[in-house]
Amino acid sequence: MELNNVKEAFGAALPDDGAAVDVLIAGAGPTGLALGIDLARRGVRALIVERQDRLSPGARGTGLQPRSQEVYDDLGLLDTVRAAGGLYPKTALWENGRITETTEMIERVDPTPAVPYSNTLMVPQFRNQELLYERLRELGGEVLFGTELTAFDQDSTGVTARLRRADGAERTVHGAYLVGTDGGRSTVRRALGARMSGPSLEPGAVVLADVRVDGLDRDHWHRWPLANGGFVSLLPLAGTDYFQSFIVAFAEAPDLSPETVHAQLVAHTHLDAEQIREVLWTSLYRPKAGMVDAYRAGRVFLAGDAAHIHSPAGGQGLNTSVQDAYNLGWKLGQVLRHGAPDALLDTYDAERRPIAERILDTSTRLHRSRELRRGRDLHQLDIGYRDSPLTRELRTDLAEGIPVAGDRAPDAPCSTADGKPTRLFDAFRGPHFTLLDLGGTGVDDTALPAAPDLLRLVRVGGPTPDLIDTDGHIRDAYGPGPAVLLIRPDGYLALAAPPEDATAQVTASLGAYLNAEPAPAAR
Repeated sequence: MELNNVKEAFGAALPDDGAAVDVLIAGAGPTGLALGIDLARRGVRALIVERQDRLSPGARGTGLQPRSQEVYDDLGLLDTVRAAGGLYPKTALWENGRITETTEMIERVDPTPAVPYSNTLMVPQFRNQELLYERLRELGGEVLFGTELTAFDQDSTGVTARLRRADGAERTVHGAYLVGTDGGRSTVRRALGARMSGPSLEPGAVVLADVRVDGLDRDHWHRWPLANGGFVSLLPLAGTDYFQSFIVAFAEAPDLSPETVHAQLVAHTHLDAEQIREVLWTSLYRPKAGMVDAYRAGRVFLAGDAAHIHSPAGGQGLNTSVQDAYNLGWKLGQVLRHGAPDALLDTYDAERRPIAERILDTSTRLHRSRELRRGRDLHQLDIGYRDSPLTRELRTDLAEGIPVAGDRAPDAPCSTADGKPTRLFDAFRGPHFTLLDLGGTGVDDTALPAAPDLLRLVRVGGPTPDLIDTDGHIRDAYGPGPAVLLIRPDGYLALAAPPEDATAQVTASLGAYLNAEPAPAAR
């Protein structure tokens, strides 16, 4: 069954009037679903409401960058996503009914011990969302489909939101926090009065469509240049029997009917009318870019397209959005379940808004240049938080290339103390902080919180090791040590310290966002 074309009657029941949750999430796109998953695994009670009566159809954004694949690994759904996706094929340029040139538009990169997911994965967005939704339900989460957030008020205790179903039924729900993940036309953003600003892109209109086509191989991303500087492309979508079409040919918005899209494909490719068998879904994209000035207003947050809109050039928008959720999720969990100060949530804006600004510049540059080739600079593996108030680097005289506090924590194959093969990502996976003791003698564990859902100590080497650096991959990734590294729940180095003062420094750092006494759950 192809869920993107089937109207499903799934979703949670409307809550009682005045019901309370920890976090209310408006919007069940990739951002909202990823946030719901992260909160569910932390025991945070979240409610996702979605105005539409189903998950959004259409292939839309198809590229899942390597860093986002690492996020999905941690969230427990990478295997199913990789099984549903595939690598992008070479691009075939057509002229006069024949292929005149093939190019590798999406650069292929070999994996390494530190970077196990090294290539952009093609996954149609509708399938991406379905798998996110399945994972959310596995963890006990749900989505209220056909339910619109129409208004909200906030005070020092939380946010009171008004929900309305398609049948007119209304309820009031109270949440400690509200997160707007409701897209580029965000109701939450408008209610806050937040405005987007950013670079202006040349006007025009792009038609996206999912189509069934005969007469084309599925080993190429087919592209037909047009005389006006535009193009038509047909990308075979992994895991399906159809193609995603881009038609870049219009100064003004065209009719989006299947008949019009069918006629455009016949007019601008060598395919005849019978070969364009079916137009399954269509959508219009107008080039625009921008971001809000602040991601937080009191107890309300913006994430994903509600906070920043990008050109699709470079495949950055969805990935940046999912990583917004990944950054915010663990911080909400620390505040709501482990007594961290509310000020921790201010670091969401401090960390993510500069990233969005940088990526906005990148996607805008690619859009304007019309450069086709996409390389490893778009993989988002070099994103980090060195300037974050949560970051502390206390080591000196580091060799070039060794990650410092604020950088992504690399993977590394290794083995357990009894010789079983494993890797660092296995130790990091989960909602906890990881304390990586390189050398195995730098930490007094009696001074640390004992709860494993908060912090896990992993000794590499030493007299009582948890992991053995069998082939030197940990040394290659992190340096020879000894050192103590505190890895955040989202896979970045929060603290790096020499072993002589590691215990005191770790305890001080943890005090900013860790508390062994969980806060009470919402009722």
